Amino acid sequence: MNNRSLLISLAQKEFRVRYKRAWLGVIWSIALPIFQSAVMVFIFSRVGRFGSGSSFNYAAFVLAGMVPWLYLSASVASSTTSIVDASDITVKIAFPRAILPLVSPVANLFTLAISVLILFIALPIVGASVGPRFLFVLPAAVLLCAFTATLGLALGALYVYFRDVKFMVQAVLLVWIYITPIVYPPSALKGAAPWLDFNPLTGIVGLFQRAVGAPVPSVRALLVSVATTLVLGVVAIRAHHRHDRLFVDLL
Repeated sequence: MNNRSLLISLAQKEFRVRYKRAWLGVIWSIALPIFQSAVMVFIFSRVGRFGSGSSFNYAAFVLAGMVPWLYLSASVASSTTSIVDASDITVKIAFPRAILPLVSPVANLFTLAISVLILFIALPIVGASVGPRFLFVLPAAVLLCAFTATLGLALGALYVYFRDVKFMVQAVLLVWIYITPIVYPPSALKGAAPWLDFNPLTGIVGLFQRAVGAPVPSVRALLVSVATTLVLGVVAIRAHHRHDRLFVDLL
């Protein structure tokens, strides 16, 4: 219970510090997702023309795909360096260091909830219908949060030993958004489409997009997402359990 209280307290502190002294404060957590999604829709609907001839609303498709991506990219970037960044605390207070990589995913839950609400409100505005299928957001959000947390745990532990991990994560995130069907449907890649299923984000993003009328993601994509989350979780938890005390010596 104490560890849970510490996690919640650190998450609340991170969220407050993020928007401290910002004139618009928490409004930025609403404005940024809208702006980024709008830019993606404008560029790719005209340059790539991915939305032409689709059986679903392209603007809603991109908006739904950006929701999980913005949550994951923001959370993972912070989780990776969290243990090292909090070295002034970890060397003074005894507590499980595994809490630190979880702070950002928990702090970003509010932004995720706001993004989902914006998506729901935006659907009729962009001409998409709202129906019972929007409930796909619930399992999608659970899987997204689990995957993000386990990935953050694994990367946070690795960064203590290998400081190059931070730069590798930045490079991977730059590429990852384009090899995930966020701004284009998998069918746009034709013969190469099945390879997208091996991206653990494909199934998660596909569930969010299914909530706004896109086709159901393939079973293989969903299995890869779930399996990757489970494997990462086991590996990360074991790593933190075995090396938790060594982290302090390496900071």
